[in-house]
Amino acid sequence: MDRLEGRVALVTGAASGIGKATAKRLAAEGAAVVVTDIAVEAGEATAKEITGDGGKAIFIKHDVRSESDWEAVCAKAAAEFGALDIVVNNAGMGDVKAIEETTLAEWNHTIDIDQTGVFLGMKIPAPYLKRSEHASIINISSIFGSSGGFGVSPAYHAAKGAVRTLTKNIALHWATERIRVNSIHPGFIATPIIEQARDTPMWDGMIELTPMGHLGAPEDIAAGVAYLASDDAKFVTGLELYIDGGYMAR
Repeated sequence: MDRLEGRVALVTGAASGIGKATAKRLAAEGAAVVVTDIAVEAGEATAKEITGDGGKAIFIKHDVRSESDWEAVCAKAAAEFGALDIVVNNAGMGDVKAIEETTLAEWNHTIDIDQTGVFLGMKIPAPYLKRSEHASIINISSIFGSSGGFGVSPAYHAAKGAVRTLTKNIALHWATERIRVNSIHPGFIATPIIEQARDTPMWDGMIELTPMGHLGAPEDIAAGVAYLASDDAKFVTGLELYIDGGYMAR
């Protein structure tokens, strides 16, 4: 697997879960990976796992809400590896309250990370990506960016819906500039956070709602990212790729 040989990828929220699996998959495909997260110890562990397996990776502490952090991370990627070709905007957070209980501060916090972080994750890397022959941005949205879910988590739904539409908007803007922009919409994925619900009614409910009858793995999302980052998807931009076990087909 060498589809990404010689390319440089930046993956946010790569300390665990989907981000970690993605960073490891891109490295296995040949990319040098800039692992970023606010969780320093776990992020460093991800980078160490990659280098221990023979790949190339560095870790940088990174708050995706910060414009200056984005500028520093992109500059470091270019300085360390000579370029920036792939950006995976994965960092995010959820919320579970109904709209009546959601405070403005909570709303703004979720929007800042899940929506503004993606905006910055396209705007700031743009000058670097425009110098690449293989530029690709993959934004991690959600099935709840296209559906109303369970009627709770209004900020999360609003932000992930914005990521879905913003992806298409920027894909059109850069369609002739050799920067492809796509979104992935995971269904219920057995990340470390979700694993805490195993053997509970919540876990059973997620399985029941998934037509394939089981939850996905972080590696399932990573495989989709690797495809969209590669030249196998060279004629693909503005796509919303659902990796959800059939959830959105119902």
